[in-house]
Amino acid sequence: MTEVEVRTACALRLGDDGLVLSHRLAEWASRAPELEEDVALTNIALDLLGQARTLLTHAGGLEGRGRDENDLAYLREERDFVNCLLVEQENGDFGSTIARQLLWSTYQLGLLEALTRSTDSTLAAVAAKAVKEVAYHRDHALQWTLRLGDGTEESHRRMQAGLDRMWPFTAELFERDGVTAEAVALGIGPDPDGLRPGWDAAVDAVLTEATLRRPADTWAPTGGRRGLHTERFGHLLAEMQHLHRSHPGARW
Repeated sequence: MTEVEVRTACALRLGDDGLVLSHRLAEWASRAPELEEDVALTNIALDLLGQARTLLTHAGGLEGRGRDENDLAYLREERDFVNCLLVEQENGDFGSTIARQLLWSTYQLGLLEALTRSTDSTLAAVAAKAVKEVAYHRDHALQWTLRLGDGTEESHRRMQAGLDRMWPFTAELFERDGVTAEAVALGIGPDPDGLRPGWDAAVDAVLTEATLRRPADTWAPTGGRRGLHTERFGHLLAEMQHLHRSHPGARW
């Protein structure tokens, strides 16, 4: 891969992660368990969407095919998306959503901190701004994990069930492939192996305080970075792209 191809692939991965998770969180709008959470989850979704817009615009400019953020978000097919599997998982109940947020935001925070040193100036700038947003995202997930995990018997059960459900998809976050290897060599992105110890320590500390059990590493589904997604991703994409595809070229 050329350096431009590696930079494009990294921007696409990061942009797709943010875009897909923002859509999932937006599904909570008017459905959250309390009004304050309705606002909080929607704001987190907007933060992620803002990050995704910049990253997809950057990817479109790098690839040189004349595609902008809207083209990349609304006119690609399922197999063209390279988000990780964790962010596309269905919300489930509130405990499952919080489990996904804890696992993802802890990872994303470490990744962004490393990306502030990227040789790609746009990625470094996005990371420098986003790290402040994601620190809040993680704190929000942490506080709810503690509240639910060390709360009532029912809240503990649901939080543990959500954690068990989301945990297998975290293995993919730390996979190495040709893109990550080239990114490390060029100073564009961090080595995934280097992110794992900090993630483990941070997550384990929260789980211990929340009286939750760390799930066993049994199976490790993968494929998102290669365009191989879970069944429900197609439904998410159809909903997200419907308006744009139904009215091509429409202007508001």
